[in-house]
Amino acid sequence: MNRKVFQGLYCITAEKYSRGRSNIETAEAIINAGVKILQYREKEKSNGDKYYECLKLRAMTRQNNVLFIVNDNVDIAIAVGADGVHIGQEDLPVEIVRTLVGDEMIIGVSTHSPNQALEAACKGADYIGVGPIYPTKTKADVCRAVGIEYLDYVVKNISIPYVAIGGIKIHNIQEILKHGAKCIAMVTEIVSAPDINVRINEVTKLMKLR
Repeated sequence: MNRKVFQGLYCITAEKYSRGRSNIETAEAIINAGVKILQYREKEKSNGDKYYECLKLRAMTRQNNVLFIVNDNVDIAIAVGADGVHIGQEDLPVEIVRTLVGDEMIIGVSTHSPNQALEAACKGADYIGVGPIYPTKTKADVCRAVGIEYLDYVVKNISIPYVAIGGIKIHNIQEILKHGAKCIAMVTEIVSAPDINVRINEVTKLMKLR
């Protein structure tokens, strides 16, 4: 996998926080603003509803050359032909997911400690999520913040791509960049913005992507 894929802004859907916009509407705004990585994360809908939303998002992302990753639902990722699947520490092991999705699909793993990062890398993850760096309430089952020190460890010791995540906002993104992050995930900072395009432009300017 080309490491350059995991650079820049990594956006994640969250309909609950999207000001009444659907996941499709939010994703359309994100894609139109030029973001090249989109993760579908939806905890509160049926698998059928998630499947049909992912079908639409797969078509949108393919048309716009956007990397499309499905959170948790390996079966849905396979069914819609997603580029990747992202799993947590409580989901199926990486090596089992690999047998299900094959060699071409990207596998991302959420990690919260050096041991988890090393294990994910050793067992075949293509990239890891690093966080939550700061406290966040976006997910009901989120663990406590791991702090900037964990990001420092990953930057120095982990060879596969990584995505900094968790409580990252306009006001603290510079600190994340200063500590070496090349790919940064944002959820509510993007989907809750009154104007998603304006917010993404603000973020990408800070990241010196534009």
